[in-house]
Amino acid sequence: GREVKTTGDGFLLEFPSALSAVEAAVEIQQVLHERNRTASAERRVRVRIGIHVGDVVVREGDIHGDGVNIAARLEPLAAPGGICVSEDVARPVRNKLSLPLEPLGSKELKNIDLPVAVFRVVLPWARDAAVPAPRRKSTSVSPVAWVLFGLLVLAGLGFAIWRPWRNREQVTAIKPPTQAAVTPSPAAPEKSVAVLAFANLSEDRNNEYFSDGISEELLNVLAKIPGLKVSARTSAFFFKGKQVSISEIAKQLGVAYVVEGSVRKAGERLRITAQLIKASDGFHVWSDNFDRDAKDVFAVQDEIAGLIARNLSMKLDATPVPTRAVNPEAHRLLLEGRHFLAQRTNTGFSRAEAALTRAVEIDPTFAPAQAALGELYAVRGMFAALAGEGGSDKDTARALPQVKLAMQMDASLAEPYGVMGMLFGNARRSAEAEPQFERAFRLNPNFAIAHLWRANMLIAQGRLDEGGAENEQAVRLDPLSFICVFIFGTYQNQMGRLDEALVMLDRAKALRDDVYLPLESERALVLLRLGRTGEAVAGARAVVQANNTSIQLWGEGDAVYVLRMAGFMEEAERFVSARLSTLPPDSYLRGYFLCALGRFEEGLPQLVNMPPILQSQLFLLPMLDPVRDTPRFQELLVKLGSVEAYQRARENFARIQKERKR
Repeated sequence: GREVKTTGDGFLLEFPSALSAVEAAVEIQQVLHERNRTASAERRVRVRIGIHVGDVVVREGDIHGDGVNIAARLEPLAAPGGICVSEDVARPVRNKLSLPLEPLGSKELKNIDLPVAVFRVVLPWARDAAVPAPRRKSTSVSPVAWVLFGLLVLAGLGFAIWRPWRNREQVTAIKPPTQAAVTPSPAAPEKSVAVLAFANLSEDRNNEYFSDGISEELLNVLAKIPGLKVSARTSAFFFKGKQVSISEIAKQLGVAYVVEGSVRKAGERLRITAQLIKASDGFHVWSDNFDRDAKDVFAVQDEIAGLIARNLSMKLDATPVPTRAVNPEAHRLLLEGRHFLAQRTNTGFSRAEAALTRAVEIDPTFAPAQAALGELYAVRGMFAALAGEGGSDKDTARALPQVKLAMQMDASLAEPYGVMGMLFGNARRSAEAEPQFERAFRLNPNFAIAHLWRANMLIAQGRLDEGGAENEQAVRLDPLSFICVFIFGTYQNQMGRLDEALVMLDRAKALRDDVYLPLESERALVLLRLGRTGEAVAGARAVVQANNTSIQLWGEGDAVYVLRMAGFMEEAERFVSARLSTLPPDSYLRGYFLCALGRFEEGLPQLVNMPPILQSQLFLLPMLDPVRDTPRFQELLVKLGSVEAYQRARENFARIQKERKR
């Protein structure tokens, strides 16, 4: 370590790792203990040591920030001759230190927003030492030297509390998700776990997606264990780089255990560190290091998952599919492709396709990459259809044979079955979609996004209550997934549950950093229906003034409707006039915009190209209430083949509303 500065009778020291700081602290206390045994009372030196790991600001050789402040607040909690550490230090050193750590509970620290879980290092000569109350400042000169150890990592250890910073002159603390972002779950099932994003300790920081992918693969293995609730990737990775305690993460995700770890890749060698933590008391149930060749990565994942399952008193499938050696470069490209696919942007789709195509060129028998390529085609095709763009049929046509190929290669993968269910569901081939979804859920009971895909299919059939239950299940499995929460908020709005809808939409908004136009317009619709017209107009204007040229979806049409209903017809018409000139002639969005303006005679015929996944908008959208009983609207339903689904939806809606009023 290095001495940063002295502070009167204290010292601020910095170390490159948690373990080296704790080992140094133990050695200092041991040397002083031996010295004090032979020293006279007035010559004895007893120091208190506090250790924390966290972000710091580096300025002119000094360090500042909450990381320093927490270390300073921990020091007085230690007994004279003792050591206190935060939970963020205890986690990585617990199984590497020969001395036990004793939990002292959560402590309210001065000028620190959240309580900090504190542990003391139980030194051999002080096993029965009482934990002192925080000392008061004395005005007399003390012969005791107080030593402050601030473990403030500048080169990241990579645990959940670390994040790199771009500007060393200013580091903004990241707080846990607000109540608006997520509602705390009820008591977590005993057999439930979240896999946090593993830290990338490789020298190449561009390997971030590799460490993320290792975490995701481990999560996928655990998700297949019957009876084990596994938090979905979106929710578990929400906490990446945020200073949130393990207990708080577990509370937000509704799980009893948390897996965290790190990945270090050097050439073709891997070191994976993993640990299983019981959230209620921070106890490390198990931890281990795995040194392997990169080609053995899947075997390592299965090995870690098996150990975790054993510690949760569970078993993996009695007849698991044997692992196979994998080409390291193909695996790297798979992880890169998944990373960019998750962004759901045009650029992300292109980069994902490049990576996944190269992966299957390197190893055509690599089933996970073949499956991911099929998912890319399916999702990109769906987004293109929703956006009223051309090219959706081409991608959709490529997706089906692609996922079938992946199934033939590895029948144990859940993803191809979920994607096939989505493809059939979007094409209104529900009889073929249902067995695919059932197979996907058998292979992965925690497949949250597949529940969302099935919900979309059911609602498009007019099975509103069943679709709502599936959507709610997706949110339960993935409570911090923006798309799951947003779609559930949209469903609540369709059902007329306006207060519940606004809660869900606000929660979704808190989960996304950028402006997502369909979310903003959906909130504007809800606010309009609640009579909060000024807020609704402000939201609608934010959408139409965004000048967004990326994936449009249908959000701008809803914003136009809000402006018209609020009395800003000219403003709405100006926007629609400009947008119609940019849309393809066969885009359903042309009809959507015209209906939003109340020009139904022109608009309804152009809705004939509306994708099936979005046709449920016709069932309940208030925009269309004035024309539901007109021949033009009924004619549209006939052309779309939605007459039966529409009637079922209206009947279900009336029944649900009646039951709700009881």
